[in-house]
Amino acid sequence: MNRINQKLQEDKKLLSIYFTAGYPNLHDTVPIIKELEKAGVDMIEIGLPFSDPLADGPTIQESSTAALTNGMRTELLFEQLKDVRKSVTIPLILMGYFNPMLQYGVEAFCAKCEEIGIDGIIMPDLPLDVYKDEYESIYKKYGLINVFLITPQTSEERIRAIDQASDGFIYMVSSASTTGAKKGFGEEQTEYFNRIASLHLVNPQIVGFGISNSETFQAATEKSKGAIIGSAFIKHLTQNGTSKIVEFIHGIKN
Repeated sequence: MNRINQKLQEDKKLLSIYFTAGYPNLHDTVPIIKELEKAGVDMIEIGLPFSDPLADGPTIQESSTAALTNGMRTELLFEQLKDVRKSVTIPLILMGYFNPMLQYGVEAFCAKCEEIGIDGIIMPDLPLDVYKDEYESIYKKYGLINVFLITPQTSEERIRAIDQASDGFIYMVSSASTTGAKKGFGEEQTEYFNRIASLHLVNPQIVGFGISNSETFQAATEKSKGAIIGSAFIKHLTQNGTSKIVEFIHGIKN
């Protein structure tokens, strides 16, 4: 069974952390992964930096630009991760944009993911129909879960279609804006969380965008399986480097 599915079966709320590969320094990728697992994180999303990250807010955009300037590339990330499964057991997900994957070659990319122990892929700009028509068989061949995103604007019909096409979890974007830490969730977002819960989807949902502390983590996971923190963790890395990661995670979970 895929590590993501194993993790989703655990009887607890899950904390997933996103960070940009190659940030703050080029070779921080694996040390950050190891520290996050040591801190008790349930899943990790490794961001593949891209020059035009449309769905990301300024914090992640800036980290992506810095990582590219540092020299991070798809080939280097795969090289950095080649031995990661010798010491890391939790699910690892690559998150990025479709262009670098296409340039690398979709099947070659997926084969490399399987080789190094990646469990899933999040590509916000890979449309559902294109995935199903052209790439689903490749993902499944290499044991990779494709994670789809939904937003408050996603129609019920499309949400049902995404649920049917999913075999892991659904990334539930908390708002229509780009990524970024927020102080709390408003009435509109609470109604959205309740609406999605009332659909009784087959796949669990994990909420992303706007989770930055213990309060927003608790609010996001009241109706969902877990939450993803990205921008707030990137800010922590900007301020502290790879130190105090355990303290940051414990501050979210406690």
